[in-house]
Amino acid sequence: MVTGGAGFIGSNFILNFLKQSDERVINLDKLTYAGNMDNLSSLQDDERHVFVRGDIADRRVIKRLLESHAPRAIIHFAAETHVDRSIYEPEPFLDTNVGGTLSLLTEATAYWNSLEGEQKERFCFIHVSTDEVFGSLGKEDEPFTEDSKYVPNSPYSASKAASDHMVRAYNKTYGLPTLVTHCSNNYGPYQFPEKLIPLVISRALGGEAIPLYGDGQQERNWIYVDDHCQAICKLLESGKQGEVYNIGAERSRSNKEVVQTVCSLLDDIVPKESSYSSLITHVEDRPGHDLRYDIDSSKIDKHIGWQSSVSFDEGMRKTVMWYIENELWLNRVLSGEHAQWVKQQYGE
Repeated sequence: MVTGGAGFIGSNFILNFLKQSDERVINLDKLTYAGNMDNLSSLQDDERHVFVRGDIADRRVIKRLLESHAPRAIIHFAAETHVDRSIYEPEPFLDTNVGGTLSLLTEATAYWNSLEGEQKERFCFIHVSTDEVFGSLGKEDEPFTEDSKYVPNSPYSASKAASDHMVRAYNKTYGLPTLVTHCSNNYGPYQFPEKLIPLVISRALGGEAIPLYGDGQQERNWIYVDDHCQAICKLLESGKQGEVYNIGAERSRSNKEVVQTVCSLLDDIVPKESSYSSLITHVEDRPGHDLRYDIDSSKIDKHIGWQSSVSFDEGMRKTVMWYIENELWLNRVLSGEHAQWVKQQYGE
């Protein structure tokens, strides 16, 4: 069972998983603004994909799905994730990331306790979290490890930190077999264009100003979403219960470098008279903007045998090409058409 499977990382995970497995996937998603069934249109007639619209905070829905489908694992992607939104409206982040995770853990524990033998032995709850729970690194600091201190600096990262602690508590107190992952910034197909890379692509293609916070020197570790999905697949089969694993790619890069990379790729693929970089506009920095994230993935490499395989240059070119070739998807998202579809389908 996958929560948040119509979102960016969740939908990519389901698509990747079903390319290599015939196992059925139960997809539970609330279909908020960032959930988009267009992401999964290729699975429309695939019986291996069972979509259920529902809220992870609704314990009755979770209980019903667990009892009727008897999954061998829960992979918990569902979350409110946009830092800017969390600054201006923290409550939904607490409701979903903390309250929703608590509901899921409670029902998962009851379900796991009802299992016997091999079914109980193989069950696993994977909680997908973020490196942002560790706060901000200085320029010369070593990358985050699994033992780094929690110092969340935004309402978003604080809510994810709280959910991490709840997962650990359910493992230690009730014995629920859990794994926690901390991943760096993801990018790739189907990412909602409020996030940096698709935002830059969409605004550049539209000839609009490309906003860059402050001086653009904030650094992030960027991982292509397919790499992240493969790491989760490896952990699903080989991860050790109760452990925490960091998932990241190569070196960190500044936001300015990322934006300039996108502009250079667009200059090459869909050139205009002037460079897209002329659209870059420095705007006032957001409150509490973390300076740098970087992540040490040596543990998952050593114990699970996973390393990122898609280089930043390769992943960025693939991502830019995807958005250019999927203009209809981008336009539907930007126009709110996918939200209208949800209203038509579900009457809300």
